[in-house]
Amino acid sequence: MPIFEYVCADCGKPFEKLVLNTSKIGEVSCPTCASQNITRKISTIASRLSGGSSFSFGSPSSSGCSSGSV
Repeated sequence: MPIFEYVCADCGKPFEKLVLNTSKIGEVSCPTCASQNITRKISTIASRLSGGSSFSFGSPSSSGCSSGSV
């Protein structure tokens, strides 16, 4: 079940909403001011590889693209 992140354009408050039926996405309103003038934010995701290790997108000390050699 997807949890979507939104921000209200009227009061500026961010909030999350569990949407059980994707056809109801247009019916979401701000829980603070009840406005439907909201924008869905792009959410980040986390994933886990088999074996329990996490996937890394690079380290701050990397110099950019790797050459593929070890």
